[in-house]
Amino acid sequence: MGLRRLALFASGGGSNFEAILRGWQEGIHPLEPVALVADRRAPVLDKARDAGIEARFFGKSCWSQEAPGAPELLHWLQELHVDAVALAGFLRKVPPLLVEAYRGRMVNIHPALLPSFGGAGMYGHFVHEAVWKAGCRVSGATVHLVDEVYDRGPILLQEAVALQAEDGPEAIAARVLEAEHRVYSQALALLAGGVIIQEGRVIPCPESR
Repeated sequence: MGLRRLALFASGGGSNFEAILRGWQEGIHPLEPVALVADRRAPVLDKARDAGIEARFFGKSCWSQEAPGAPELLHWLQELHVDAVALAGFLRKVPPLLVEAYRGRMVNIHPALLPSFGGAGMYGHFVHEAVWKAGCRVSGATVHLVDEVYDRGPILLQEAVALQAEDGPEAIAARVLEAEHRVYSQALALLAGGVIIQEGRVIPCPESR
């Protein structure tokens, strides 16, 4: 597949961005972060610029229902020769133009074991509160390919996390975040090696195993 240049989309502080950058620096995956897209003027923009990565804020016109600004964003990514996209704590729905342009090369991380606790409105603390209310003893992190529906794309990699009886939503969030930081770079290594989709399942290409 030859994927080498990665764009990250983020909305907040950038802990997953930092983990992915560190994963590249340590050789866990070969996808060099070359671009950072933020939907708000968040701290992650400064973190990316401090790391020498091209970083830009793209406002509501890129993420509204019609997304008239999406072609400008796509053009910017193409100018930077971006091969793949990783959503790293990104809270917007990606417009169809971008999903189609990077189909099979765009991934997202979700703070639960999909298909449980996914879908519209299930992000961040909402997920961990739902896991806690359900009395789950296991949660985790899921990296999946992105399609047009929230959290529906084929699963690339998951890591389960054992929960303690006394864990509340904040403790669950902390345990799962550690798993997110580990599993995302591992998943990007699989993506870079090439994947195929059969009957809705992701299968690594033989040479990437």
